[in-house]
Amino acid sequence: MPPIIEAVRWDIFCKVIDNHGDAGVCWRLAAELAARGHTVRLWMDDSALLQWMAPQGAPGVQLVPWTEPAPDLAPGDVAIEAFGCDPPASFVARMAALPVPPVWLNLEYLSAEGYVERSHGLPSPVMQGPGAGLVKHFFYPGFSARTGGLLREQDLAARRAAFDRNAWLRQWGIGADDGRVLSLFCYEPAALPQLLDQLAQGGTPTHLLVTAGRAAAAVRQCGAGSRGVLQLHFLPLLSQREYDHLLWSCDLNFVRGEDSFVRGLLAGVPSVWQIYPQHDDAHHAKLEAFLGWLQPPADLRDFFLLWNGVKQGPLPALDLPGWRGSATSAFDRAQALPELAAELVRFAAARGRI
Repeated sequence: MPPIIEAVRWDIFCKVIDNHGDAGVCWRLAAELAARGHTVRLWMDDSALLQWMAPQGAPGVQLVPWTEPAPDLAPGDVAIEAFGCDPPASFVARMAALPVPPVWLNLEYLSAEGYVERSHGLPSPVMQGPGAGLVKHFFYPGFSARTGGLLREQDLAARRAAFDRNAWLRQWGIGADDGRVLSLFCYEPAALPQLLDQLAQGGTPTHLLVTAGRAAAAVRQCGAGSRGVLQLHFLPLLSQREYDHLLWSCDLNFVRGEDSFVRGLLAGVPSVWQIYPQHDDAHHAKLEAFLGWLQPPADLRDFFLLWNGVKQGPLPALDLPGWRGSATSAFDRAQALPELAAELVRFAAARGRI
C-alpha cells in the first residue's frame, strides 16, 4: 500500500515498566505507522530489550534514548505519550513554543470498560508547567466502534496465511501428530501448579511451550518437569514476529498483559488472559468487562476467573473443542473493530496536522 501521507513525523514516548507489554505495544505501533509511510521517533528510557524483541528494527523508525536532559530535537507533527508517561519537560516546552504545536495524545491502556467510550478523544487542557495552554487528548484502544480499536498490521493476514505451523513446531522437536500444543506466557498465577498437574495427568499428550522470563521461572519454582503426558519446552526470548508464530502454532495460548493479550485474540485460537494485577484489585472489573465482551462458555469464564485469582477452587478441565467457537467469534469481531494506527492518523488529520 502506498504511503498515506508524506513527511508526517510522530514522536512516541515510552517508559518501560513491564518491559514486554509497554515496549511491545509502542514498538508495534511505531513500526506500523512507519509501514504506512510515516516517520517515527520512538523515545525509550530502556531500549535494550528491542535487541531481541525487534532485532531487525523497522524502516522509518528511529530509536531515541530518553535521557535527562532529553536530546535537543525539534518536535514532530504528532506526539504520543504512551500510558501517561509525560514527555520530557524540555520537549514539551519546545512544543509550546511552536506557532502550531503538535497534536498531543495520551495513548491509554486497553479496556472493555464503559468509561473507555465516554473518555475516548476527550481533550485535557494543560493548566501548568511548560505545556500550559496546550491541549492533549485521551486516545483509548478498545472493543467497540466508538474507541480507537486494536492494532492490526496491514500485512498480518497475509503473513498468517503464509505461515507453516508444522515447520515451525518441528524446530522444537514437535511433530504434527504429537498431541496438543499450548503456550505459556504468564506472571506467577497461584493456579499454575494445578494447571501443570492437570496437563500431566490428562489422557492427551501435551506439549507446553514456556516463554522465557517470569513464566519459565514460575514453572521452575513449581519444581515442574516433563512428566506423565506433559512435555515441557523452555523457549528462548522470541522476537515479536516469532511470538506471533508461537501463538499461531498452538491449540491454546496463555497470555498476559496487553500486547500478547491482543495477539492472542488475533491468533484465532482459544486463549486465557492473565491480566496485570493491581494492588487495589481494580483489574477485577477490567477482567469482568472483557469477559462481558468475549461471552465465553461458562467453564472458560470460570477458568479465566480462577487463573486470575478472582475465584478460588479447582481449574475446569481444558475443553479446547468447546472453546474454539468462542475464539473464532472473538477473532471475527476483533477484525471488525477500528484499527488503532489508522484511527490515530484519522484523529490527527481531523486536527489539521495531516
